[in-house]
Amino acid sequence: MPLLQDILILLGFSVVIVFVLQRLKLPSIIGFLLTGVIIGPYGLSLIKAVEQVETLSEVGVILLLFVIGMELSIKQLVSIKKTVFIGGFLQVGLTVGVAALVYNLLGNSWNESVFVGFLFSLSSTAIVLKTLQDRQEISSPHARNALAILIFQDIIVVPMLLITPMIAGESSNVIMDILMLLVKSVIVVALTYISARFIVPRLMHAVAKTNSKELFLLVTITLCFAIAFLTAEIGLSLALGAFIAGLIISESEYSHQATSIILPFRELFTSFFFVSVGMLLDLSFFKSNIPIILALVLIVLILKSSVAAIAVAALKYPTKTAILTGLSLFQVGEFAFILSKIGIKYNLLTPQTNQYFLSVSIVSMILTPFVIIFSENIADKVVGIKKRLGLKRELDSNDIEEIVETDLENHLVIIGYGINGSNLAKAATASNIPFIVIETDAEIVKKEKAKGLPIIFGDATNDHILETVHLSRARAAVIAISGNIETQNIIKNIRSMSDSLYLVVRTRYVKETSELLALGADEVIPEEFETSIQIFEHILHNFLVPEGDIIQLIHKVRADNYQMFKADIKGPKTYRTSELADFNIKSLRMRSDSNKFLGKPLRDLNLRVIYGINILAIKRKDKLLESVQPDEILKQGDIIYIQGNQSKVEAFYQLIS
Repeated sequence: MPLLQDILILLGFSVVIVFVLQRLKLPSIIGFLLTGVIIGPYGLSLIKAVEQVETLSEVGVILLLFVIGMELSIKQLVSIKKTVFIGGFLQVGLTVGVAALVYNLLGNSWNESVFVGFLFSLSSTAIVLKTLQDRQEISSPHARNALAILIFQDIIVVPMLLITPMIAGESSNVIMDILMLLVKSVIVVALTYISARFIVPRLMHAVAKTNSKELFLLVTITLCFAIAFLTAEIGLSLALGAFIAGLIISESEYSHQATSIILPFRELFTSFFFVSVGMLLDLSFFKSNIPIILALVLIVLILKSSVAAIAVAALKYPTKTAILTGLSLFQVGEFAFILSKIGIKYNLLTPQTNQYFLSVSIVSMILTPFVIIFSENIADKVVGIKKRLGLKRELDSNDIEEIVETDLENHLVIIGYGINGSNLAKAATASNIPFIVIETDAEIVKKEKAKGLPIIFGDATNDHILETVHLSRARAAVIAISGNIETQNIIKNIRSMSDSLYLVVRTRYVKETSELLALGADEVIPEEFETSIQIFEHILHNFLVPEGDIIQLIHKVRADNYQMFKADIKGPKTYRTSELADFNIKSLRMRSDSNKFLGKPLRDLNLRVIYGINILAIKRKDKLLESVQPDEILKQGDIIYIQGNQSKVEAFYQLIS
C-alpha cells in the first residue's frame, strides 16, 4: 500500500523534526514545512503518492477554516470591530496596493499584480499566535493588534478566493458574474442565518441529549463537509463552505464542545497541508536563486512590517506597539498557499513566479519566531526607547476598546450543574463572586442559559473547554460531578494547565478521597458530609469573604432548612480581593462587640507579639488601606486582612466575635 507507506514516512520524519524544534522552542509548523522540503519530490523523493497527500491536505484546509468559523464569535467581532475592520482593512488594502504597484512596475499585467498583492497581504495566524503564546505575550498590546488583523485576514481570504477567477478574466461578462456572486452570497447569508438560528441549534441539542460523543462527532463532521460540498456545488469554494459551517455552529451553545473534538483532527490534517506545501519547494531552484530570494524576503519584511505598523499607528497606538505588531505580521501565511494554487489554475502565476513565491513564503515562515524574539530590540532601536516593554498592558489614553471585554479573571469555574453545582452557583451569586459553569447535559445548558446563567456546554476533560473558560486565569474550580474516573481525568487536565488553582472536588465515597488528593485536589468533600455547605464554605474562604459573613450565611442556610437553595437569591455585595497574595490569610469584620480593639492605635494593641498575627490590609467602606501604619485605628465595620498561624488566627477571631 503506497499511500500507507508514504503516510508512515511523512509522520515518521515529522515526529523527529518537530521533536527537535520543540526542544528548541520553535513552532511545529516550521517542522512540517521542513519535513515536506526534505521528503518531497525535490528533496529525497521519498513520497510517491503526492496527489493523495495533497488530497489529505485539502481536508486539513477545510477543517482549519471550519474551526476558525467556530471560534469566530459575532459578539467578539463587534467588540473589536475598530481594530479588526479598520486596522485589518488598512493592512490588507495597503499591502495589496503596494505589492501590486511594485509587481506592475516590473512589467507584469495589473490582474497578475493585484493577485500577487493578495498573496503577500496574508500572514500566518498559526505561526504568529503560537509564537506569541509560547513567549507569554498573547495579552500584550501588539499581540492583541496582531490577533485582530489576523481575524480580518481570515475573513477576507474568502472573498479573495471568489474574486480570483474574475481577476483572471475567466468570464466574458464580468458584470453578470458579479451579480451572480452577489445573488449567491445573499442566498448563502440567508441560509446561514436560518441554519444558525433555527435548524442547527435544534439538531445539535437533540444530538447532545443522547450523551453520545461518537454521534456528536459524526454530526459535527457531517455538517462541515455537507455545507462545504453544497457551496462547492453552487460554484463557490470548499473553504467558504467550511467557514460558513463553523460560523453556523458558533452561534449555538455547543460550539466549544464541537471545537474541542475537531481540534485533534484539524491538527493532524493541517500537518499534511504544511508538509504538502514544503514538498512544492524546488530545492535546485532555491539554491540557484538564493541571493534573489533572500533579497525578496528582506523587501517583504520591510514593506509588510511597515504597512502593518502604519495601519496600527492610524488607530493611535504608541509607535513601539505599532512596530512590534508590524514585525509580527511580516511573513506570508498559510492561506496564501491555497490562493497560489488557484492562481496557477487561472494562469495568474507562472511556474517560475510560483517558485519565488513559495521560497519567500517558506523562508519568511521559518524566520518568524526569530524576528518576533528580536522584535523588542528592533523596536527599541527604531524609536530610540531603551526600556523594554513589560508583559503588562501599558497603553495610552487613545487606545481602543479591549479586544475581549468579557474575559474572565480571578473567577470560579464550576464543573457540573447538578444539586451541588447549582447550590454553589447560588452561593457565589450571593457573595458577588464571578463564575462560569461547564455542563454536559444539553437540557440543563439550554434552560439555564435562557435564565442568564454563565454556562457552556462541554466536556471538562478537553483542554479546549478549559481554555474557553480561561482556567489558567481562574482563582478556584469545583468539580461537582459523580463519575470517579471522569473526575480523575478532569483533575489531571486541570493540573496540567494550572498548579496554583484552588481545586475542590466532590466525591460520593470517603474511600476515594486519598486518591483524588494525590492527583492534585486541594480539598475533597465526600457526600457523607454536608457537601454543598462544605464546598461553598471552602470557596468563600478562598475568595476572602469575611469570616463572620460566611458563618452568618451558613447559619441562615441551616436555620431556613436549606430554603436558600430552593429559590433564586440576590445577596449583598461582599468584598473580594485580588490585591493580596494568595497565602495563609483570613478576612475578619470588626463588629460592635470588638470593643477591646476598637478606637486604639495598632501600636498599642501589639497584635503581633500578643496574638501572633499581622494585619496586612484594612478595607474601610470602599477604600482599601494597603499600607497599614502603626498609628492606624481600627473602626467598627472595618474588614481586616490578617496573616498568621491557623490556631492564632482562630483564637483572635474568637476574641473579636
